[in-house]
Amino acid sequence: MTTHVLVPIDGSSQAWDALDHAADVHGNDRITVIHVINPADGVASDYGGGGYADPQTQARARERGESLCEEARKRIEEQCDPSCSPTLETAIETGQPARAIVAYADEHDVDQIVMGSHGRSGVARLLLGSVAETVTRRARVPVTIVR
Repeated sequence: MTTHVLVPIDGSSQAWDALDHAADVHGNDRITVIHVINPADGVASDYGGGGYADPQTQARARERGESLCEEARKRIEEQCDPSCSPTLETAIETGQPARAIVAYADEHDVDQIVMGSHGRSGVARLLLGSVAETVTRRARVPVTIVR
């Protein structure tokens, strides 16, 4: 039975390290690369409590996600030797990143999540939060954090 591994990517070096780790450890399993588009990134506010979504920003975010998923596919193909043959899938979701990752794992029978950590600490961690920490706390499956 193959293991289904979920690897969130955001283009950071930590995310690529997590993908490399997943390919090394789960080289013959099912790997799904997920990129989450945060809808708040494309919203402009009028400072009056309202706001509007910029469709061009959302379209660029989706294009970037597709590009990252294609880069992940190439990276795995280059990294794997002939004995390594993972089943690679890609997904682009929209939502708050930690919630979307956990929801995807729950809805798609993921067995493990492998993700990078930016290693923030102190005030930066408090202000920005930690997607990896939130996923680790909320996921129903094991989470491997790669630094």
